[in-house]
Amino acid sequence: MLWSSGCAADLVAPSDTAPVGAVDAAQPPAAAAKADVAGALAVLATLPVKGRAPRTGYERARFGEAWTDDVDVEGGHNGCDTRNDILKRDLFAPVTKDGTAGCKVLSGTHFDEYTGETGSFTSGPDTSPLVQIDHLVPLSNAWQTGAQQLDESARTALANDPLNLQAVAGAVNQEKGDGDAATWLPPRKAYRCTYIGRQIEVKARYGLWVTQAEHDAMTRVLSDCDTSDSPAAPRSETVPTDHADTYFAHCADARAAGAAPLYAGRPGYRPEMDGDGDGVACESA
Repeated sequence: MLWSSGCAADLVAPSDTAPVGAVDAAQPPAAAAKADVAGALAVLATLPVKGRAPRTGYERARFGEAWTDDVDVEGGHNGCDTRNDILKRDLFAPVTKDGTAGCKVLSGTHFDEYTGETGSFTSGPDTSPLVQIDHLVPLSNAWQTGAQQLDESARTALANDPLNLQAVAGAVNQEKGDGDAATWLPPRKAYRCTYIGRQIEVKARYGLWVTQAEHDAMTRVLSDCDTSDSPAAPRSETVPTDHADTYFAHCADARAAGAAPLYAGRPGYRPEMDGDGDGVACESA
């Protein structure tokens, strides 16, 4: 993997693409993502460049049941639908409902990778939509760039693949719509390299193509990535490493709060706590 989504999943990918490997559910995307820019550009060069196919025939049901439990872990049926799996992965200190085997997420702190803003998540008819699960490669875009040629099981895997999913602020998700890299990028510049890298890997994994405009936009973003100090951040911005509303004086405090390990760009992380500078603090007792 060039970019890791940081979720636990062995998904069934189309037979002519590389199999999807298992990754750690405890690791959020920003921390796990180690941007291999040269590798991403190399993969991008292998993607066919074509015009968009007609949107004719597209509907959400073509990608299977929304947030199914059938493909989110090896063998499926871990008791949690994909939405809750992603909320557990992307929220800081998620609280789950009793009696749901740790599945139903009730609340947590949300650091929005797309905007850099930190807020709270509370499950409920009025509050749940404030944090939505984005498809990095929108399903409509996928349909028009090759997914209509896949069978339903492969499309269902694509729609539930954690690499292609990110918990984000509802407002920014609505703003994005079905925009591709040529028409929409995360407002937070520090996440753009990771975002584009994940899009490229998804496209490659499912045998999709890119339009010329997409290809050119992806190339521009990756060409501005700093591969020395902060691989996932462009030269113009560094990834935020502290949030005033979450502070741990010592790793023991983070562990006592059930928050360890702490990841760069997530609430509570401070470089002073990261002895080896790998973006993960308090990883061992």
